Amino acid sequence: LGFGLFPMQLTLLIALTSIVLQLTPVQSLSMSYRGGRGRGGSRGGGRGGGRGEYYKNKYGRGGGRGRGRSDDTPRIASGGGSYSDLINCLERLDGKSYGAYHDLDTPLDRGWVNSEFGFSLFVERAQSDPFAAPTRCRIIIDKAKAAFPPSLYSNRIRSMALSDYLLRALHANCKKLGADEAMGGKGWSGPKGGDMQVLEPCQHVLEQSAVRVDENGNVVVQMSVNLPARGRNILGFAAKEIFSKTLPSMIGKSLLHKSLQAQNLQNHVDSIEDQCWLQTELPSKNLIAFLRNGAVLPRISGVDDRPMNSKTAVPFESPKRLEVSFRLPNAGTTVTGMGIPKGISLICGGGFHGKSTVLQALQVGVYAKIPGDGREFCVTSPNAMKIRAEDGRNIQSCDISSFINNLPFGKDTSCFDTADASGSTSQAANIVEVSHWYQYMYIRSCWILGLFKLGSRFAMAVVSAFGSRE
Repeated sequence: LGFGLFPMQLTLLIALTSIVLQLTPVQSLSMSYRGGRGRGGSRGGGRGGGRGEYYKNKYGRGGGRGRGRSDDTPRIASGGGSYSDLINCLERLDGKSYGAYHDLDTPLDRGWVNSEFGFSLFVERAQSDPFAAPTRCRIIIDKAKAAFPPSLYSNRIRSMALSDYLLRALHANCKKLGADEAMGGKGWSGPKGGDMQVLEPCQHVLEQSAVRVDENGNVVVQMSVNLPARGRNILGFAAKEIFSKTLPSMIGKSLLHKSLQAQNLQNHVDSIEDQCWLQTELPSKNLIAFLRNGAVLPRISGVDDRPMNSKTAVPFESPKRLEVSFRLPNAGTTVTGMGIPKGISLICGGGFHGKSTVLQALQVGVYAKIPGDGREFCVTSPNAMKIRAEDGRNIQSCDISSFINNLPFGKDTSCFDTADASGSTSQAANIVEVSHWYQYMYIRSCWILGLFKLGSRFAMAVVSAFGSRE
């Protein structure tokens, strides 16, 4: 609808919609189970122990054979304090019903503070059942204790690289300590849980929220802990072992600057920044991709993205006529390799000669790689997109006449429809749809800019007239 309106009218529409939403009472939708014949005879009434914490968690705490009360009111987290308070709480909970783990829940601004290791532990919502999803925990390590030099997180790229290095260290130590292994079972009544899960990193360096360093130098970690139990009773002393020994040990060995190899950390951050810099330099030489000489492009297997053994793999070597060089700002060295120019390039050759290997390296070239991956400084334009044939896909109202004409039965390709596309028509449609997506994003950004420029005064007038709400 907005594309048919001027920015001023679009602003009016948004403002009026916002007012209507503020003035319309919104009924909270309860997921509670209200049905069932309780032992007391009425719906939601009667006595009984309910349907178990798992189903109460999933469907609500309303009726059935429960006590007839609803759980629409959100639980107020009351945990938090010193770390000794946390340990005392876990000892007190030993042997109690699993739902008592909610005593660990903390508000967003008050956690369990460990002064020795300089971190605060926040438990957003403890799991209500040992078979439910693990408890999500957030850990904030104070910048004074983490003590990372500001130069390692001075910009977005370096902060991303530092966060990636810390995630790899934390994941490695989690596995080394055996913290990712759950307790052995013995059936329903046996011990279970007790494992800690950290996001497993890949060969690429990506922005993620499992471990990140904020602009002030604090380290923020998000991980999950499967709180231990026997049957549906709390194993408080096993949980105490996790939070008093295992977790501080992981933090001390992985997330403090003094515990890490400073030179390896510096090289990791510098390498990632150099790779991202190289991406930005491609347009200056009219290139869309670059593959360095000596790169190890083959992988161990289709399901293992680590590099193939260097004794088996053949290092990449560029044709002389396509060689270009760049001087890296951090490393201070020159990297040489094959530059792929803008336009149409065809890769051909005999079987088992590496055509697909090169294409696979190019399609992941939009991401920086960790040092030692083999594909470092094999980069592609960040706007690149992989297109492939998708036989059998559905196509609706797509103009592929630039690629294909004169189809059988006089089928129109300027507004092409099919429920079972061929390889060529599907690939043509994919290319057209990508170009339309970029056009849409460009137009959308222009409309948003126009909205703010032309409609800001009117929007402010509407807010002033009807009031605003935080």
